[in-house]
Amino acid sequence: MTRVNRRITLAARPLGMPKESDFKLVETPVADPGDGELLVEVHYLSVDPYMRRRMMDVPSYAPPVGLGEVMVGGAVGRVVASRHPRFQEGDFVESMNFGWQEYALSNGRGVRTVDPKLAPISTALYVLGMPGMTAYFGLLDICAPQAGETVLVSGAAGAVGLLVGQIAKIRGCRAVGIAGGDDKIAYMVQEAGFDAGYNYKTVTDHAAKLRALCPQGIDVYFDNVGGVITDAVIPQLNPLARVSLCGQISSYNATTPELGPRFLTHLVIKQIKMQGFLVFQFQQRMQEGMQQMAQWLREGKLVYRESVVRGVENAPRAFIGMLRGENIGKQLVKFAAAQ
Repeated sequence: MTRVNRRITLAARPLGMPKESDFKLVETPVADPGDGELLVEVHYLSVDPYMRRRMMDVPSYAPPVGLGEVMVGGAVGRVVASRHPRFQEGDFVESMNFGWQEYALSNGRGVRTVDPKLAPISTALYVLGMPGMTAYFGLLDICAPQAGETVLVSGAAGAVGLLVGQIAKIRGCRAVGIAGGDDKIAYMVQEAGFDAGYNYKTVTDHAAKLRALCPQGIDVYFDNVGGVITDAVIPQLNPLARVSLCGQISSYNATTPELGPRFLTHLVIKQIKMQGFLVFQFQQRMQEGMQQMAQWLREGKLVYRESVVRGVENAPRAFIGMLRGENIGKQLVKFAAAQ
């Protein structure tokens, strides 16, 4: 019997917040691998903020997803057939190129083997994958936090933000987080070990709240959201502070540019470093980061939480929910093969 591949394609370019109608579920036959190829049965799919940018037909760090094409995305699964010398049937593998589909045919480029004995394979899409490396290098390399400093994280209950705060604590810093829900703040403080945090949805004066929670000022700011929160943070930064620009999720669905205060004077007077980055610039050092994160995981210094939606057909709903901040930790889609 011919296997059927259910996949999610991009049906329309969203205007504002994506809608489920912007995606389409299609079925195609599963092709057998040719010479130098492998066929992967996907178990878990990652949905991430960067995917919103890839849905737009605008210049970016990577080409946009074409209409009718399979949505781009990282996934982990099991090799069910291989004619590739590096991969055998039964191997668990991960790649950022598998996409939103139940079966992925690959030539092996960008594919890495995952050890299911090291940790659950879903962690290859989180702590031991792209979000984990984003947190690790984005904090340690860009900001070089020192023991005793105050590290502020926006989007702190998301996949990257939760790890940033914990790495800051491992480095001896004080970690403060901003998130959109009292349940998220409780998890950050009680489970992930943040020193403090606040729900931005119930605060009108961000500057005053930041001064109360960071009485010694802010030495490192890991920015996942941008917008009015970042506008309020910049004046609270200490001299020689460092800012890591990881994401600007508050503007991803905006239909018109937001106007904000001009804060570059603060950067000049206080000699602040603000730097954007893409995790792929650390490609040659990924093994270093994964080994360290795995060690911290084994030692119990890191905790993680996964928000899971089941079924490839529900990937659009999971993606939209993630953009709305409905998840705590990593948002994943669990496919039927993982049952």
